[in-house]
Amino acid sequence: MRQLTIIILALLTVVSCKNSGTNENIPVSDIHKVVVDQVLQAGAYTYLQVNETGMQKWLAVPSMTATEGETYYYTGGLVMENFESKDLDRVFETVLFLEGVYTNPPLPSTAITGTGAPHSQSEQKLNFDIEVPEGGISIAELFADKKSYESKSVIIRGAVTKFNSAIMNKNWIHIQDGTDHEGKFDLTITSDQVTEPGEIITVEGKITLDKDFGAGYYYEVIIEDAKIIGN
Repeated sequence: MRQLTIIILALLTVVSCKNSGTNENIPVSDIHKVVVDQVLQAGAYTYLQVNETGMQKWLAVPSMTATEGETYYYTGGLVMENFESKDLDRVFETVLFLEGVYTNPPLPSTAITGTGAPHSQSEQKLNFDIEVPEGGISIAELFADKKSYESKSVIIRGAVTKFNSAIMNKNWIHIQDGTDHEGKFDLTITSDQVTEPGEIITVEGKITLDKDFGAGYYYEVIIEDAKIIGN
């Protein structure tokens, strides 16, 4: 069951996995250093209880291997209050969702560049192994034979890697299932339903090819007006 008790803020945020140890140009004031006190693995996400200058906090990052006592660095993030993790059967008073953590301090500079648009193509492939639903197809199968699925309804299951609400009167969902075709592994979906990063969802909807919403919102493949029919 999907979580319906939280309010997903209308933020343009990317929740995708950064390679640990990859340095980027980040303002010095935005770099946080933490030490891991506890590690909880939950589906597509790893929850880290960390100590930052004497303060305890919870971080959530795309699934990774972490060990108590390790030191990490992070920047940015999306704060969620009273966040319920279905996988852990637990409510976190506050949890900070991150794109990832660094094993070394990011290189400082005076500016950081990035994009949070719902049509961003900068997603990175995450390590999922999600079973194809009965009567459904994988993301790789869709991209490999997209013409045969055009204007047809399909069923696909994947892990939510990104959720943006109320953009152009639509909720925008990105999913991955661990498969890819020629480097294409991220599927965009529009829906009037709500989900959250880290959830495994099964959706059903019509495939549209070469969809241009204008203002740079162009998609080679998209599922429009999808319904979330399971997990």
